[in-house]
Amino acid sequence: MENVTVLEGFGLRLEPLGEQHAPELGAFVDDALWAGMSSPTPRGTPAMSAYVRDAVAAPGRLAWAVVGPRVPGEGPDGATSVRGSTSLYEWSPSQGRVELGSTFYDRPWWGGVTNPACKYLLLRHAFEVLDVERVALRADARNSRSIAAIQRLGAVPEGVLRSHRVAPDGSRGDTAYFSVLADEWPAVRDGLLDRLARLEGLDRVV
Repeated sequence: MENVTVLEGFGLRLEPLGEQHAPELGAFVDDALWAGMSSPTPRGTPAMSAYVRDAVAAPGRLAWAVVGPRVPGEGPDGATSVRGSTSLYEWSPSQGRVELGSTFYDRPWWGGVTNPACKYLLLRHAFEVLDVERVALRADARNSRSIAAIQRLGAVPEGVLRSHRVAPDGSRGDTAYFSVLADEWPAVRDGLLDRLARLEGLDRVV
């Protein structure tokens, strides 16, 4: 489905994903970074272009490229780069629910402002614009880094679906599910804003 929404905040711009983003995305994605995804690694521009086309065409999916300033010292002042991609998907307006995921970032942006800022912007859009009652998040049960990131948001664990996902190599894995409900969003929002304020303060000191 067509996504025309731009989300901005905390120095980031989430713009509708398009094939123009594929060269930068394909340049940093490798097997280790893609681990836990259920599709083959889209290495290089042609494979990433195909991934982007599929993401944009998927029913109920709103996909974004995450754009922000480059690493200091790389490129001219004011230059930006594509840091990664993220999506809202399986959106069901009639049921008031959506999932948040299909997220990946280049390694320089792990552990800083990028992920919590994106999660804040997407959750705010889901609850305050799309007016959903439930946002689900999932991760491969073996992916401790992704699970820890979801738990830091304040999402509530719902359990593990056994043998739920097929990896590109054909092996099956379990999926850990979490969710945030509409009445939980204010507390999650405040927690994210406090966390982002601390992270932005650290960035300014550095």
